[in-house]
Amino acid sequence: MSNTTTFYITKESIQKILESIKEGKTQLPDFQRGWVWDDDHIISVLASISLSYPIGAIMLLVTGNNDVRFKPKLIEGVPDTVNREPDRLILDGQQRLTALYQSLFSSQPVSTQDRRRKQIKRWYYLDIAKALSVNYDREDAIRSIPEDHIVKDFRGTIIADYSTMEKECAAELLPLSIIYDPINLMNWQMQYFKVDETCLKERMDRWKNLLQKIISPMQFYDIPLIVLDKETPKEAICQVFEKVNTGGVPLTVFELLTAIYAAEEFNLRKDWEEIERSLKNIEVLTKIQNTDFLQAISLLATYEHKISSPDVGVSCKRKEILNLRLEDYKKWAKLAKSGFLRAAEFLYSQKIFSHRDLPYRTQVVPLATIFAMLGDKAETDGVKAMIARWYWCGVLGELYGSAIEGRFAKDLPEVINWINGGQEPSTIQDANFAPTRLYTLRTRNSAAYKGISALLMREGALDFRSGDTYDKQKYFDKQVDIHHIFPVDYCKRMKIDEKKFDCIINKTPLSAKTNRMIGGNAPDVYLDKIQKNAGITPNRMDEILSSHIIDYAALRKDDFEIYFSAREHAILSRIEKAMGKNILIANNQRAKDNDIEEIEDTTDMEVAG
Repeated sequence: MSNTTTFYITKESIQKILESIKEGKTQLPDFQRGWVWDDDHIISVLASISLSYPIGAIMLLVTGNNDVRFKPKLIEGVPDTVNREPDRLILDGQQRLTALYQSLFSSQPVSTQDRRRKQIKRWYYLDIAKALSVNYDREDAIRSIPEDHIVKDFRGTIIADYSTMEKECAAELLPLSIIYDPINLMNWQMQYFKVDETCLKERMDRWKNLLQKIISPMQFYDIPLIVLDKETPKEAICQVFEKVNTGGVPLTVFELLTAIYAAEEFNLRKDWEEIERSLKNIEVLTKIQNTDFLQAISLLATYEHKISSPDVGVSCKRKEILNLRLEDYKKWAKLAKSGFLRAAEFLYSQKIFSHRDLPYRTQVVPLATIFAMLGDKAETDGVKAMIARWYWCGVLGELYGSAIEGRFAKDLPEVINWINGGQEPSTIQDANFAPTRLYTLRTRNSAAYKGISALLMREGALDFRSGDTYDKQKYFDKQVDIHHIFPVDYCKRMKIDEKKFDCIINKTPLSAKTNRMIGGNAPDVYLDKIQKNAGITPNRMDEILSSHIIDYAALRKDDFEIYFSAREHAILSRIEKAMGKNILIANNQRAKDNDIEEIEDTTDMEVAG
């Protein structure tokens, strides 16, 4: 983006803005969601206008840029018969302008909702006496009246009837919908004077006061405008909209691309909904987002361009996604979907069955593109082993928590190149696991915490009670979770350091029923209970404990320190095996007992595209 200013600031009368909306000169881009303001919001903005208070700036985009073509739509309330291309689009201010248009400029009642979100239709009136009195807040002077102009109590009894001009004038309720309609306003004024000629002078004075203090200021009320010119690039529009649209639905690249494709008569949202249904049938993919999918397509499209033009970079940043042509999307969408489905199969093979146990949702994006590009080649044992090594380096090296897009751009070409005989990808080279990290892995907030549990299942961990391995069906049926081996209550009774007993070294995947049998008992007690209950011999129990890399002799003796030290080294050995890298135990500078420092788990902070 150049340093040339692509916007200017001006102001425009509310009447001119609303006229341009009525004529279709000012419309909304299709990515804007529906109007959602309720009755209270409308009253508030009308009160502000009547007091000449500021209601904030409106942001508009001048149309005519061939690079940024959005499908427009009329503001709600504008007749469908209006059919023209807009001169400008509303980026920020939809709720305010819709409320003002429907209440002040439309000849129809306002379609809104009450505090209970019940759909209602309302006309808005100005109570003249209250508006001119210093004893009332202005919002009290703005009256919301039902569509039939008749006010009833909760029993349905009529309280007030404003269904004719004469009745409005008698009640001194001025319909705000005629403020910008000179003829109707004049007719209403004449009726206002005529309805009670005994106090004509008093009414004329009141009307003069009303004109000076409220009606005239409203008619000449100016709204500040920030206008983006037609040369503003797409990524700037997206970023600006995110910054200013704090009160509405945040705009993602998906929403913006949806509007761009709509101009070419392609419904991206509908297409994604069909894809999403397929992905959400698979538990581990249920949290995949539309922006993740677009990132994958961007990686595939730019990777293809790089093959023919080596100087072109692989990327899935916002700018590249916004530059995806519709033909690019159509070309890669089916393959990207296939890549995600294959990625799910791979994750199941690594014993990651649920989105809750997925170390990084973000890492699924490059994983899916790797499978998409490799196709059937990824089904061979050797290639799957290489992909698994790359994957676990990312998880245990905790490399996908932030600044992920740059890593994605390296992953796809580097992993493909590595599989074809090239050097190891950056993710493998960059990955490192500090042995002391084991002591700070305590919750699912950490990718490595979830990863180590999955590794134990992948390497054949058996349930303490049933002796079963964990496949997808058993995992969900038995409600497998990460549980303590030396139970928390026992450790507290024995005054074992919480920084030790609550870390991943003292945890393992177990079924819910097994965990209930363990309770808060000492290991020798619960092991004896499990063996008797499940008919397990001591030798078989030792085999089961060994599958969790537990020193069963130390566990049976309730010797926490020996058990803990042995399991620490065993877990580090499993991590080395998964990453294909040596972890130097000699460099393990972990402190003993109270000297162990806890660090905050922030490695699983995922960044949406």
